Formats: sequence, structure tokens, C-alpha cells
Amino acid sequence: MTAHTYLEHGLSVLQARLRTPMSPVASGAVPEIHPFVTLSRETGAGATTLGRELIPLLDRELSPPGHSWVFLDRDLLTRALTQHQLPAQLADYLPEDRISEIRAGIGELVGLHPSLWQLEQKVSEAIVQLAHVGHVVFAGRASHLVTRHLAGGLHVRLIASRDTRIDRVATVLGCGRAQAAAHLDATDDARRRFVRANFDTDIDDPHLYDLVLNTDHLSAAAAARVVQLALRERIARGQTEGSSVSAVRS
Repeated sequence: MTAHTYLEHGLSVLQARLRTPMSPVASGAVPEIHPFVTLSRETGAGATTLGRELIPLLDRELSPPGHSWVFLDRDLLTRALTQHQLPAQLADYLPEDRISEIRAGIGELVGLHPSLWQLEQKVSEAIVQLAHVGHVVFAGRASHLVTRHLAGGLHVRLIASRDTRIDRVATVLGCGRAQAAAHLDATDDARRRFVRANFDTDIDDPHLYDLVLNTDHLSAAAAARVVQLALRERIARGQTEGSSVSAVRS
């Protein structure tokens, strides 16, 4: 699937899904589980590769009829939010870092974008809304923290050695290792600052995640199978817990 086809397919699925109201849960019925996955990652740990490997696997094994999975990375999130009448410039302000207060203030004053707080709220609201519907894999955007109150999520952290990540970034960017290392450090530092500033939390804390995967010697296909198995158990446990609650209430 080309990048263009992938984006168009993802947008059409998201738009159709968000237009469909969620059915109310009947009294005494077991609440339906709306599963989703969040991928937090060190730069170069392979979130994009894993996400696109994971989607067809989840579609085959954990997708009811009419509920295709979608990988929501930066490109798709930007396109989806822009189509919901948010400014086209939103792409520059998606929260992977704390934007310079001077830059943010100037942008707000000249009408380039809403306030920084409003932008972050819009992004968080969109993530929560899509997580409520389910069958989405989120990459980044502190989605594991934004959605931590929802029962259907599996939260995954991807890590790898610095040398491995530098090599991967150099390959993707087509640059030398020194430039790749600088990009890696700047990006990781930005993500840490954003999570610390907005959630008062350390993004590297393993207790925030259900699963931490070291992709040094783990292929994307193998990592996808691990995530699929963990998500299957999460869904089964959620259904069991839902049945227990329903039995108590009846």
C-alpha cells in the first residue's frame, strides 16, 4: 500500500467511524470492548514500521466486520484534524514538544492558530474520541497518557540501543551518523519535555506501559505478533471483568 493510498484509506475509515454514533449499552449487558493500541517510542525504535506491520495482523485476527484498524501517525492525524476545520498550520504545532512561548504567542496574535492550550486540547480530544470508538493504533502524541482512563487500551513502549537507533535514523534521513545522532537527541529531548510539561511524568518510566519492547534484535513482524497476543489478552480480560460487573449489578 503506497503512502497516498494508506492516508486516503485511513481518512475514509476514520470519517465513517466518527459519523456512526456509538450504541448505548443495554442495562445488564456486557459493555463492548473498543480496543486500541498506543505506541510510545524512542526515536528510531521502529514505531512506524511496527504500526504498519501490526494493522493487517489486527485486521485478520482482532477485527469484527466493518471495523478495520487504522494506524494513526503524524501524517494521518494532521490530515484528519485539518479536515475537521482546524487550521492547516496545525501540523507545526502538534504536541511533541513544548512550543516556544514567544513563537506560540506571535502565532496566536496574528491569527495563525488558536492558543497553545486550545491546540493541545483539540489534539487530546480527537485522540480520546477515536480511542472511544476503538480499532486504532496511535503513534506518539502522549496518547498513552491521554487515554489512560480508557479500559480498552494496550500501551506499548519501544526502545532500542542508541547505536541501532542512530543507524536507523541515518538510513531514513539519508544522512551521516553525526547528523542522525543530533536529530535523535533533539527529538527525544523534545518528547521528554512535552510529557514532563503537560503531564508531570517521565516518558521513560516503564510503569506507564503494559509492554516494553526492545527492537534491537526483534523484527517488526515478531514485535507485531507480541503486541497482537497482548491485545487479545487485554480484550478477553476486559470482557471477563465486564461480565463480572454486570452479574453484580443484576
